[in-house]
Order: sequence, then C-alpha cells, then structure tokens
Amino acid sequence: MKRNVLPGLKLSLGVTLLYVGIIVVLPLAALVFKAASLGPAEYWSIISSPRAFASYRVTVLCALAATVFNVIFGLALAWVLTRYRFPGWRLVDAIVDLPFALPTAVAGIALTALFAGNGWFGSVLAEVGIKVAYTPLGIIVAMAFTSLPFIVRTVQPVLEDLDPALEEAAQSLGGSDLEIFREVILPLLTPALLAGLSLSFARSLGEFGAIIFIAGNQPFSTEITSLLIFIRLEEYDYQAAAAIASVLLITAFVMLALTNYLQARALRYTVRS
Repeated sequence: MKRNVLPGLKLSLGVTLLYVGIIVVLPLAALVFKAASLGPAEYWSIISSPRAFASYRVTVLCALAATVFNVIFGLALAWVLTRYRFPGWRLVDAIVDLPFALPTAVAGIALTALFAGNGWFGSVLAEVGIKVAYTPLGIIVAMAFTSLPFIVRTVQPVLEDLDPALEEAAQSLGGSDLEIFREVILPLLTPALLAGLSLSFARSLGEFGAIIFIAGNQPFSTEITSLLIFIRLEEYDYQAAAAIASVLLITAFVMLALTNYLQARALRYTVRS
C-alpha cells in the first residue's frame, strides 16, 4: 500500500486552497468581474481621467521615493541590528515591527501631530522652509514608516547567516571595506533586497489609513489612488471604483512578476559566483 510522504497532506492542502480561494481569489475575482462589466471605452475613460491619472502619478512617485529611502535606511538598520550590540538593542529591534502592530490610522494621526507646523518635528523643519504635513513629502513619510519593516526583516536573516569566512578571505586579499561590501556582501543580499523592495513598494501603493491624515488629500496634488477609490465607493460608483482599483492590482502583479524575474537572475549569479 502506497503511503503519502506527508500524512494529512490532502486535508491540509484542501484547507489551504479553500482559505486562499475565499480570502484571496474570490475578492480579486469579484473586482475583476466588476471592472470587466464596463465597456472598453468606458473603462479607459475612467482610468485615464485627469484626476485618476494625477492620483497614479502621486501614488507611484511617492511610493518609489519611500521605497528608495527604505532600501538605504532599512539596509543600514538591518546591518546595525545584526553586527552590533548596544544598550537598547532589543528595544530598537522590537520597534522595527511597530508599524505591523500599530493601526495605520493611529500612525497617520501620530505622524500628522509630529510633522504639522506646530509639531515637534514640523516646527523645526518649518524654520528651514521645509513643510511636511499636507504635502507629497508627508505622503512619502507615511509610506516609508509603514513599509520599512519589510526591508529590515527580509535582509536581517540573510545578514545573520552570512559566513564570516567570506569577509575574512576578502580582507586577506587586500579588499577595502567598500570593496568587500560591494563585491562580496551585496550580491548575496540582492535576492533578499529585491523581495523586501517589492513588498515595500506594494505596501506603499496600497497604503490608505496612515496617509489620509497627513496628505491633505487635495485632488491633482496630494490625492492618492486609494483615496480616490474610497471616494468613488462613497458615491456608490462601484464600477469606477473597481476600474481604478484594477489599475493598482495590475501594477502590483507586474511589480511582483518583475521582482521574481530579477530574484531568479540574482540567485543564478550568486550560485555561479
């Protein structure tokens, strides 16, 4: 009698597929069918309207800026948490996960209070002519805050597993610290960085609660796509909301596909090296 390698595989697989179907596939299918109920001309008219296009521009540019910041700062933070031990290390390590546990609306209110003109940070920045709250810069701050953990938590385990012998060998060959990081460490971190980058960018694209309080929500200026979708829902224009949401969905899928391709190339390069 042939036995399964993993007992209970059929049951667990069935439960998993049922969960994925109800929680993930069904809502996405409903969104696609609702958007598909529009004719091509009407669909294009909705998603290419000046207000919708302006929201795409604000959302994508701010998400890109927040992701670039997170890649640089998140990599540095992961490096410090991995390579050094200092008073309060465990507290800093725990704070990294705070955006995961904190409701995004609370984060938005807190950021607005900090970066408003009379806030702790906002008042100092105002003296040098920098305004954060109710500007695109405020959107970038909110996106960076909510998506930073994705970079840190994907890179940190890889840094912890790096073999110190690789760095020691590079040092023995006369490599400088910059050369060792660029030629030895960074190629090994690239797949994890790409994974964290894609998750951070996708989270920034879909962020809502942390942004609406600090953005100002001015059409053509600081209105993000998620807010425009919410406005269309409040107007009971469900087809328009689904059409605009489908643009974000397609963007997320393209981003994930591109990231998976780049990860596969990076892994092949790492294996060959």
